[in-house]
Amino acid sequence: MSSLLSVSIVQSALEQGFIYALVALALYISFTTLNLCDLSTDGCFTLGCAVCAQVALLGHPFLALLSAMLIGVCSGFVTAFLQTRLGVESILAGIIVNTGLYTVNLFVMGLGTKTGFSSTINMFQAVTIFDLAKQHLSGLFGSWYKLVVAAAIVLVVAFLLVQFFKTRLGLSIRATGDSPDMVRSSSINPAFTITVGLCLANALTALAGGLLGQYQKSCDINLGTGMVTIALASLIIGQTLVGGRGRGNVARKVFGVILGSCLYRFIIALALRLNVDASCLKLVSAVIVAVAIAMPRIRQSAAFERRKLAARKAAGR
Repeated sequence: MSSLLSVSIVQSALEQGFIYALVALALYISFTTLNLCDLSTDGCFTLGCAVCAQVALLGHPFLALLSAMLIGVCSGFVTAFLQTRLGVESILAGIIVNTGLYTVNLFVMGLGTKTGFSSTINMFQAVTIFDLAKQHLSGLFGSWYKLVVAAAIVLVVAFLLVQFFKTRLGLSIRATGDSPDMVRSSSINPAFTITVGLCLANALTALAGGLLGQYQKSCDINLGTGMVTIALASLIIGQTLVGGRGRGNVARKVFGVILGSCLYRFIIALALRLNVDASCLKLVSAVIVAVAIAMPRIRQSAAFERRKLAARKAAGR
């Protein structure tokens, strides 16, 4: 195993695991908490990366991350507006927004170009938060400075998210996912809680896109392709590790999501180390999601078969 996972591979897997954990946390809000299927994740991730790249090229790496979150809020608001005001189903609303964001992303990436549209942004001339961290933290943490930055951002976000779900609004959002009718009968507008939840989720998705853009110093129109599958895999793995999808302790579940994201990146890194073709990684992700979702049923079936076998042995005596 040590020959398969070198220090550099472990380091890279953890760095990317923490960055993608933000998308998994976004899915935790929309999919697990609100019980909604938000398929705009792919486009919102790329949008956050594109906006962050443009602002970072102007020399403002920290403002770039805030700009990414703000544009993510806008994306989430449009998705929520389609659902709550126009009566569009959550799946269709996500598809509509995701489709529209493709053109929006091309436009954002093309700002400052002659054609007005572009599919890539080169950030090698930009100063990123990781460049600043290298200057100030590399002496203390060596080559692990990127991991320190990514982990610090994600842990702060996770802490704030846990605290938010303890507030009255956070509890209302959680209740909306359980029973919108009950929330409505309590004089709480479910349209408002859904809007806040989706805005928050998309802000985290766009922040992840912005972080990844600064991490790899580039942005591509296809960067967010399959992001829903990656985030869902991380989410399901995390839920499996911490014990199901019930309404348990929020802090434990948020920690499980982050752990699931890191574990997923380790699985992908291991697959690449075993010379699995990069074109097959989407299939690997799909298999991981299917196995993780089916694991509780597999455990129940295995336990039932063990009880049957024990009963037969007892009857044979």
